[in-house]
Amino acid sequence: CPMAAAEPAARKRRPKGHFAAGAGRAKRPRGAGRQLEAGMRGILITCNMNERKCVGEAYSLLGEYGDLLYGPEQFSDHEERLSGSDREEDEDDVEAAVKKEVGQIRASTEQKLRRFQSVESGANNVVFIRTQGIEPENLVHHILKDMHTTKKKKTRVILRMLPISGTCKAFMEDMKKYTETFFEPWFKAPNKGTFQIVYKARNNSHMSREEVIKELAGIVGSLNPENKVDLNNPQYTIVVEIIKTVCCLSVVRDYVLFRKYNLQEVVKSNKEDAQQNPSSVTEEQNSEVAKAETEEQKKSSKEVKEENK
Repeated sequence: CPMAAAEPAARKRRPKGHFAAGAGRAKRPRGAGRQLEAGMRGILITCNMNERKCVGEAYSLLGEYGDLLYGPEQFSDHEERLSGSDREEDEDDVEAAVKKEVGQIRASTEQKLRRFQSVESGANNVVFIRTQGIEPENLVHHILKDMHTTKKKKTRVILRMLPISGTCKAFMEDMKKYTETFFEPWFKAPNKGTFQIVYKARNNSHMSREEVIKELAGIVGSLNPENKVDLNNPQYTIVVEIIKTVCCLSVVRDYVLFRKYNLQEVVKSNKEDAQQNPSSVTEEQNSEVAKAETEEQKKSSKEVKEENK
């Protein structure tokens, strides 16, 4: 019967188009389906309009230095086969395609967490690479220290690379409770240091910049009264990056010396660089960096509250 023959053909063609659309969604920039949320640690990266290329550069750069600091990452045979099977498509048989996709989702959830995994940041021109089993601050500081020393440019679209050592919900009460513990390693007596707070909010209108800075500075002061604000020569910079309802936090060293952690700027030559040395964990070396700071850098650090994108 011609009608009977036409019906399966129509059914076959319709799912083919349907699956093709689904395949397009599946091939969005790596990180699709996973979103930045409270509880994650990682690296927040700003880029120049090309998020997909930014993710690729980030994987390459972090992989290079991650292997140097922590040794090569180990993958199972199953993981290698899974990544290779992503290229296979069976557009003619929607049932097989759905089964394959479900199988891949199940298998991916059973995998061990990768060392670096891109997730949706929730903001344009911002990439978030979730980290597992490493210290984001140490890794990013090591990368910037090496690039600052060698002046070797390694990225084209990555602009700034900020370690995110803690995340919580972007509501004042949540942030106050979280930072009381989060700030302890740097600022709780007997630890102390000079500090500044840099704040940036994206896709968020309910937080008050002034209130956040005031409250967090108060918490740092309560941990040790000897902690002092210093917008010129801070030993530590508290980075507060809010995206939608997630607050990303870190405490970094050499923020001015490393050009606000900008990978494009840190490789530029500066005649004063020879007189400056990236800090180690010691306060003495941090203070030496502060003494060597140029007038130009002092000017830029005074503008830090108007943090650029």
